[in-house]
Amino acid sequence: MIRKEHKPIPAELDVIGKKIVDTAYAVHKKLGPGLLEKIYEVCFCHELDKRNLFFKQQVDLPIYYDGMVFNEGLRLDVFVEEKVICELKAVDTVNPVWEAQILSHLRLTNSRLGYLINFNVTNIGQGIKRFVI
Repeated sequence: MIRKEHKPIPAELDVIGKKIVDTAYAVHKKLGPGLLEKIYEVCFCHELDKRNLFFKQQVDLPIYYDGMVFNEGLRLDVFVEEKVICELKAVDTVNPVWEAQILSHLRLTNSRLGYLINFNVTNIGQGIKRFVI
């Protein structure tokens, strides 16, 4: 299989990504694993705000398909700077379909950078997966 090469993400996007990772580390350091996803989401967004990052929570996005608009089905946990998708989890095992889902979300929103962050881990570094398209 021939792999399509992607150009590097812009420096501005990389800076946002680093702040997002720092945010996840800060939340995990203060709360640790074992809480509900909603708790991590609220605290994650609070930390994003402290870092002066604009975000939206639980964003419903329309799907454009075959000349039609469908307003159901696509919801992003956190959309940072209207450029970076953050899907937050608090689970024992990450389902591989979530990785495919975030890639689909990136394509459907014309975004290039996304993170799948699972807070239910001992070491948050093992819970953060970065996606670039």
